[in-house]
Formats: sequence, structure tokens, C-alpha cells
Amino acid sequence: MHTYLRLTPLALAALAANAFAQEPATEAKDGADVQALISQLEQLKANYAQEVRRLRELDMQVQAMQARLSGRAGGTTTPAAPLAPAAAAPPSSEGYASTAAEAQQAKQEARRSVDDVKQQQAALFSRRFTLENSLTYARYDRKQLSLNGFLALDAIFLGNIAIENVESDSLTYNLAARWGVSPNLTLNMDVPYLARRTVYQKGGAGGAAAAIAQEETNGNGLGDISASANYRLFGERGWRPETVLTGGVTAPTGRAPYGLDWKVLERDDDDYIRFAVPREQPTGNGVWQANLGVSMVKTADPAILFANAGYIHSFPRGFDDLDTNPDTVNPGDVKLGGSVYFGAGVAFAFNERTSLSISFSDKISARASTRFQGGQWVKVIGSDANAASLNLGVTYALNQHATMVTLLGIGLTPDAPDFTLSFKVPYML
Repeated sequence: MHTYLRLTPLALAALAANAFAQEPATEAKDGADVQALISQLEQLKANYAQEVRRLRELDMQVQAMQARLSGRAGGTTTPAAPLAPAAAAPPSSEGYASTAAEAQQAKQEARRSVDDVKQQQAALFSRRFTLENSLTYARYDRKQLSLNGFLALDAIFLGNIAIENVESDSLTYNLAARWGVSPNLTLNMDVPYLARRTVYQKGGAGGAAAAIAQEETNGNGLGDISASANYRLFGERGWRPETVLTGGVTAPTGRAPYGLDWKVLERDDDDYIRFAVPREQPTGNGVWQANLGVSMVKTADPAILFANAGYIHSFPRGFDDLDTNPDTVNPGDVKLGGSVYFGAGVAFAFNERTSLSISFSDKISARASTRFQGGQWVKVIGSDANAASLNLGVTYALNQHATMVTLLGIGLTPDAPDFTLSFKVPYML
């Protein structure tokens, strides 16, 4: 006995509608599967590219080691087995290293921004010779400052001729040479040229309380030339940072701030000088200085941590005139106070060309002393200083040999410049 299912036209229409409703759901599921497979394929491509780079680097290291061993033994060695043909690797146009040369270039580019940061904070011993040009602008603005005949913070006089306001702008061009003598030693020389403009203002001119006298003086010339050496005590390894010892000396090749000609602008009836300024601005400290410091750099990809500390010692020196009175000449000796400096910061390497740094630096100087001929050493009141700054820097690799370094310093204490702006271009020869 057979049973037959009889479908009416209404039932057939319902079945057809149900089949059409399932087709979009099936298509959506297939699309999701395709996207998942594409994601897996891209991940495999990326992993494969990394393995190819590692293989190329290991192959070059093995060949270099065998070449060194061959040179020492004076014989021949079996060359390293070549890697698989480049055809097995993805095309280089997709960003993958298909040859040993491309792998080495990619490795060097990956470390370029790190090397640029290290060169600015301590020294880069892998570079044979570097010529650096830099231009720095500094702005000072001091209220109720006095002149005393010696230079404070490389820009401002301190002393006993009262000045109510001093505004100073200085522009410094520095030519520096860095020579990598060995893998652990570099020699440096810095030759600065300064141009300075200073505006002096004094209230009560002519006996009137509301009157203000103002005078502007300028000066330019060679600054104090310095020579230094960097020696790497420890290389970066594990938790230990790269540690570099720095020692140097600064010669008083610039125009000293002692014995300058003064311009008298105002005298009292009893011939007392109320307002006087130097006719020409100095360009140096006038004394020999020696410094010893240490710096440390630690890479923690993508960050680079750095810190430094040191001490600057100034040697006493005699001058033909120390008196701040323009009408008299009084020879004597000057001894600037010792200075302690320290700083720390962090830099971030965004890519193979660019890095950004932020740091804090401080320089604390003790009071200076003067001794007139046949007299005793006397401390100069107000000659001590604490100059702290917040620094923001950007490095950008222009090409294989040159890097642009921009640094903005913001003064945090009254003794520091209001701000400084520096541009440096180290060029590797």
C-alpha cells in the first residue's frame, strides 16, 4: 500500500519562499569564512617575512665570522651554505627583504633613529668621523639685576652698578668635529662663534622717579673653544646601560668680561656713576675650565632612556682690571665657582627616521670670588646660580649621512634662559 503526499499550490509557494530566505544567510557565512582565510593568509605572510629577514641576518653573520676566521688562519674554509633562492621569498616590492643586501639595509634603517639619539646624549662609537653644524638662539630677561664685571651663564654681567632690567639675545654658531678613534674612544672639538645683543634699562633717570634710561650694546666674535674625549666604560648588555665617561677642557679664546671699556650714561653731581654699561659684549668666560662627567643610555624598544651628571672646575686667572668703576684700573684675580650638572630623559623612536625626546637638565654653580692685587679672596654676592630647563627634541634622518636635530629648552628657574632654540645637522663622512 503506497501513501502519496499531495502538495497544493499554496504549500509549494511556502517552500520556495523558505529556500530563497536561506540563501542570504548562506552567502553571509561564506563571506565571513573568506575574510577569516584572508586574515590568516596575511598573518602567515608577515610571519614568513620576519623569518626570511632573520635567516638573511644569520647567514650574513655566519659568512662574516667565517671570513674573519679564514683571514686569521691564512687558509680557506668551507663557505656557508647559501639560503634558498630568492624566488621562494615574497617580492621585494611588497616590503620584504629578498636579498642579503636588502636585509642588512633594513636592519641599519631600524637602528638609525636609536643611533641618532645616542649621538646627541653621549657618543656614537660606530661612526668614524662626524662634522656637526649647529645654531642656537637664547633669550634672557632679568629684572633688578646688577653689573659686577664677570659673566654669569655666558650672557649676563653681575655686580654693583645697579640695573633694573637686562634683556639679552644671543645667537651661537658652533662647528663640532667628532672622531671615532677606536670602538670605545671618540675625540671631540667645538668651535663656537657668538653674536650678542643686550638692552639695559634703569629707572629714575635724571633724578625723576618715572623716567627710564635705556642703552643697547652688541658684541660678536669667537667663543671659548673646547676639546673633549668620550670613553665607553661598558656596553649595553641585559639590564646594564651603555656607560660613557667624558672629560674635557675649555680654553678662554673668547673675549673676556674683564677690563672692558665702559660707557658712562649718567653721573650724580658728586661725580658718582649712576648708569654705565660695557661698550662691547664679551663672548667668553675668560678662564680655563675642565669638566668630568658620565652618561648612560639604555634602549627599551621603542623607548630610549638616558641620564648624565658631571662637574665643571674653573681655574683662577689674573686680569689687568677687575674694578667695575670705569674711571679706575685695579688688577686682580678671578675664580669662578664650581658647577655641578645633571639631567635625565626619555626618547621614543617612532620609525627608522624620526624620534622624539623629552628631558630635564640642571646646572648649579657656586659663588665666584675675586681678589684685588695684594688683597684677600672675596665672595661675590649674587654670583651663584641654579639654571634648570625642560627640553623637547626631535631628530629626523635626512639621508644616509645627515640628520636634523631640533631642540627647544624652556627655563624653569630665574637663572636659566627664558628659552633656547637649537638646530643641529650632524653629517657623517
